[in-house]
Amino acid sequence: MAKFSRFDAADYLDDEVTIAEYITAALEDPNPAVFLAAVRDVARARGMAQLAKDAGVGRESLYKALTPGAKPRYDTMIKLLHALGVKLSASPVDS
Repeated sequence: MAKFSRFDAADYLDDEVTIAEYITAALEDPNPAVFLAAVRDVARARGMAQLAKDAGVGRESLYKALTPGAKPRYDTMIKLLHALGVKLSASPVDS
């Protein structure tokens, strides 16, 4: 029987372009938990302690904000995304 390693997206999130594309894809899903999971993956890839420092939030607050089922504040998410080197933007919905 073949053995497979567990897939971890964080292993592949090693530059801003890949991170931006990953988060953009997550935003296209109507389930907000997908976006939160994507940000959590990127945070793990970058290092939670360093991200907390770069974003100006406490490490425990970061873990709490990215816990599955959490409803983090908008300003917290903007700080995290900025610290990760990405920004959100809006575009018209295709009709």
